[in-house]
Amino acid sequence: MADLIVFGEDWGGLPSSTQHLIGHLMKNHRVIWINSIGMRSPRPSWHDIKRVFQKLSGMLSFSRRAQLDNATEPSPFIINPKVLPFHQCKMVRQINKRLLLKDINTVIARHGFDNTILWLSLPTAVDMVGSLNEQASIYYCGDDFAGLDGVDHAMVTPLEQELAKKVDLILVVSKTLAQKFTNPNTIILPHGVDYPLFSTPAGRPDDLPDQGPIAGFYGSISPWLDIELLARSAIALPSWQFVFIGAIKTDVSSLLALPNVHFLEPKPHHQLPSYVQHWNVAMLPFRSNKQIEACNPLKLREYLASGTPIATTSFPAVREYANILAIQAPREPFSRVILRADTQQNAKAQRQETVAVESWQHRAAQLEALINHLSS
Repeated sequence: MADLIVFGEDWGGLPSSTQHLIGHLMKNHRVIWINSIGMRSPRPSWHDIKRVFQKLSGMLSFSRRAQLDNATEPSPFIINPKVLPFHQCKMVRQINKRLLLKDINTVIARHGFDNTILWLSLPTAVDMVGSLNEQASIYYCGDDFAGLDGVDHAMVTPLEQELAKKVDLILVVSKTLAQKFTNPNTIILPHGVDYPLFSTPAGRPDDLPDQGPIAGFYGSISPWLDIELLARSAIALPSWQFVFIGAIKTDVSSLLALPNVHFLEPKPHHQLPSYVQHWNVAMLPFRSNKQIEACNPLKLREYLASGTPIATTSFPAVREYANILAIQAPREPFSRVILRADTQQNAKAQRQETVAVESWQHRAAQLEALINHLSS
């Protein structure tokens, strides 16, 4: 059985699609996980300075075994990479490559890793392809980095193009992303969902508003949310309570001024079902841009698994579920979309049944077959 070397985001926190998939693969494969090596140079901001210090602190511990809530579950060997965040410079890339190879080869030798497959979720790890004596390499493309906020597009785009030519297999999460690549070995592997977690009834949290129907959203409160659309909706529906769970990363002053809008702190992933199950409507209020056109949001299937009606703006990923969602029509006020979704309460079982076969276990089984083919 092949061992895996994974370049992803930092392990822990709200799980990404990579973490969901690799978490299931760890039942049959040992994993070395390299925390994020970044996709832009740091700026002179407090956030970036804090991030740099966190990375420096992590570098002091060479590698460790991840500590999971359930100690009986397998865990990866985590490496905090010693890299310089200036990937547009060829000399820096060579330095980073040597530093990474030293740390990864140490773990390989220490724990007897063999027959490895390289998994890259970040284009900035392109120089590692072919450098670890791997059997095969996979690029897992979960986002359109050319349109993703917070990414140095001028740096990442050519790195991604280089990576797409070097790997043996490209996995993408949407048809839109598949159109980016000419590599014939490009396969669509849509996101999954932790169906048991989100479909199992959970108690109502104490910090939810106790008056009026609730329209809710969880996730990063970022520029890709249409804040003005949401403010107009909250004004148009004064009897509704609008609840947002997540870190605020954009200007929400127009929402903060409204009495029926509530911002809650970010919650651990396992607590999210208890919130979404007790909303009257779950929202996907995204702007129309290149990033959203290519996205396949994890929360879409999580919302569906919870059974809660969904009000959403229109983008490709939701159109696949048009018969069970309330999707905004051109020039339709989003407040009306929320009210339309609220009339769909009786379709709970249909929403859940639609994604019951799209669990992360099912996606991981598909991925297992691909990995076995690559390593045979």
